[in-house]
Amino acid sequence: MLDRPLSTAKLTATPFIPHYDLIKELDLMLRAHYPLLYIVAVEEEPVEAVLRQVAAQAQPIRSVLLWDIVRGWNDNSTAKGSVMAALDRISKAPADEDTIFVLCDLHPLLRNAASDKNAPIVREIKNLAKDLKRTRKTLVLISHTLELPIELAEAVTVIDFPLPNPQEIDHLIAQLVAPEALKVKGLAREQLVKACQGLSEIRIQRVLAKALAARQQVSEADIAGVLEAKQQAIRQTGILEFLTVRDSLKSVGGLENLKQWVRMRQDVFTEEARRYGIRNPKGVLLVGIQGTGKSLSAKTIAHEWRLPLLRLDTGRLFGGIVGESESRVRQMIQLSEAIAPCVLWIDEIDKAFGNINSGSDGDSGTSRRVFGSLITWMQEKTSPVFIVATANNVQILPAELLRKGRFDEIFFLNLPTEPERQDIFKVHLQRLRPTRLREFDVGLLARQAKNFSGAEIEQVIIEAMHQAFGRGSSGQRQDFTTEDIVRSIEETVPLAAIARDQIDRLKQWAAEAGARTASQDVQLVEELKRLTIQRGMRDEV
Repeated sequence: MLDRPLSTAKLTATPFIPHYDLIKELDLMLRAHYPLLYIVAVEEEPVEAVLRQVAAQAQPIRSVLLWDIVRGWNDNSTAKGSVMAALDRISKAPADEDTIFVLCDLHPLLRNAASDKNAPIVREIKNLAKDLKRTRKTLVLISHTLELPIELAEAVTVIDFPLPNPQEIDHLIAQLVAPEALKVKGLAREQLVKACQGLSEIRIQRVLAKALAARQQVSEADIAGVLEAKQQAIRQTGILEFLTVRDSLKSVGGLENLKQWVRMRQDVFTEEARRYGIRNPKGVLLVGIQGTGKSLSAKTIAHEWRLPLLRLDTGRLFGGIVGESESRVRQMIQLSEAIAPCVLWIDEIDKAFGNINSGSDGDSGTSRRVFGSLITWMQEKTSPVFIVATANNVQILPAELLRKGRFDEIFFLNLPTEPERQDIFKVHLQRLRPTRLREFDVGLLARQAKNFSGAEIEQVIIEAMHQAFGRGSSGQRQDFTTEDIVRSIEETVPLAAIARDQIDRLKQWAAEAGARTASQDVQLVEELKRLTIQRGMRDEV
């Protein structure tokens, strides 16, 4: 009998159906006789619920059988401890049997597919992929990670089971918390739902259960607990870090062009912007030597736009097991999109992907595959994930990363000008000695600190504090002064003194790439124009 389409009338009879789009997609795949599906999910129960719903909507109705290596098949407890026995049951099931066979956690075996012990398992799965195409039986593999041997690459259809979206979270809250115990309404409820974004259903259940156990209700006070659970969940991935940001644009000295660009876009992720026709911005690349404010700028963008900030540790994207790195990229993308709108900070992207096109293949092409997955997502993503990438040595980055469409803008952060150095001194002194700010000669300090980066200016102030503190004795400490800071400046060799060639190369690159200057530095702009003209003259020759 031919499979009929999923009944839309049935699905829309209830006010809200969780995972509605995924149910439709799976239903279509089953009707098209897809033999082998691999569903990557952080928890099994929601996947099983969706599969049962798809099976119940099918015409005729399908059954769902679950197997794991400890308990065997859920209907008769057979095939415990034997994958081959489980696969044998599938192969011997009648051809007209309408069944979805679900095998859990085969990834360790698939990871070591080449071993003598596991090779027959992969071979039998491959056989089943051919045989099941002519039946109404489907084999579904469920795991928290994707481990796919090359032998099965063409036979398997991979599906990432999404984390709950805002509508599903709201529905889950309504199911788990009685109306009289739910003390959040309107904006507070929206904030609770937003705080839950990026969490799995089981984590949301736990954090709500904890709130109910503590006070028999869920209120605005519990949002902090939800955010704490989110931080823990993200930290456990080992890839992303959820940062709490307190630095505003006022904490950044100079960089006026960049700050103006950020302020102009502070409402771009609102529904009003969508109605206006503005698309979600993709991101910015911040280029400059160490200490010029790239990391601080990434943090302040998230603060200014009132968005959560995720920091990606690119070094942890790469795993030692074949396929692990690609799986981590998929996990990073899924989590970022679940939390969106958010800012994703990719710090020192040049360290992870510099020189990957140099011809070296020391990691069997893993870096290129990871990089390819990342830039494809950057180009095609429609979710409101704003990427802030920083780079010190941008010249070694692949040209594909810098093409139009990856970033909205590329900013070059040069060493601060004298007025900017004054601003930077004011920012730090205002934070450290707000009542004594006028006692410091910031004009003198800015002149003395020529070629110092923002980070180096902060460090000389800290060093001056140590010097002043060390001169006195307990109860007779003298506060630091302008003279202490000048002395600290004189004893410091700025990075620019030993990295002049690197700075010049960055300026040359900025001129050739058409990067915008982050500062309102007329002299730098003229220098970049001159470098651009010189390059054009060389090209003509």
